[in-house]
Amino acid sequence: MLTVTEDAVTAISTLTTAEDLPAGSGVRISADGDALRVSVARGPHEGDAVFNASGALVFLDGDAVRQLDGKRLDAQMDGNGGVRFAVDEPAS
Repeated sequence: MLTVTEDAVTAISTLTTAEDLPAGSGVRISADGDALRVSVARGPHEGDAVFNASGALVFLDGDAVRQLDGKRLDAQMDGNGGVRFAVDEPAS
């Protein structure tokens, strides 16, 4: 299962609020081979897994679910509103 850090929850909430998106919006992570793509989405695509992390929604396509199983999603925000997501192993 994917773990989402508090910083990632904050970033997702900020992104979905800043873009004036409807309730139920979140970030979508899709896999393209070994690469992961993150985008703001109004809702999940058909077949996506939906994770609710303290109200921040994360939508994963099937390949991303497999790649992110047991991983941690973290985020850092810069002073200009930009977000950098990172995936790593959770701390023990």
